[in-house]
Amino acid sequence: MDITRAQDIYASKDKIAVHLDGEPVWIEHVDSANGMATVQVGSRPDNTQTVGVERLEEQGK
Repeated sequence: MDITRAQDIYASKDKIAVHLDGEPVWIEHVDSANGMATVQVGSRPDNTQTVGVERLEEQGK
């Protein structure tokens, strides 16, 4: 995924399925200057990771 698409998904009111290493995640923040995104893994709000947006995959694309 590229940084622009990550920002679009983050800003969207729609639920858009995104996976990290095959696991569903929710984008919580996008750092466009560094190409990074903070994501919540699964349904556990305390399980967050900051990763390069290129590691994120939009499902159905």
